Amino acid sequence: MSELFDKRALFTKLLPRLLDKMLNDGYVPLHGKDGLKHMKNSLHYEGLAVDIDLFKDGKYLDRTDDHEVFGEYWKSLHPDCVWGGDFGSPDGNHYSIKFQGRS
Repeated sequence: MSELFDKRALFTKLLPRLLDKMLNDGYVPLHGKDGLKHMKNSLHYEGLAVDIDLFKDGKYLDRTDDHEVFGEYWKSLHPDCVWGGDFGSPDGNHYSIKFQGRS
């Protein structure tokens, strides 16, 4: 198989763990509505990233800090896991897998 296939398989394997943690901690994770998902050269387009809108007690949590515990958890799952909260311009709801130097 290809490197992209292997990375997509890894992402697909790890994503349910992140979602389960969010759910078990009392949050409601929803797939984000970011319009850039279909942009070529995006890890979203490659199937290696997701934006997760996070809710708790009916309130939308839109700050990077709201995702920090889950970002740290995501990064602990595999060395290739990247959290957008670590970006120079933080994107707290972004979770991805490194691929060809991109995150």
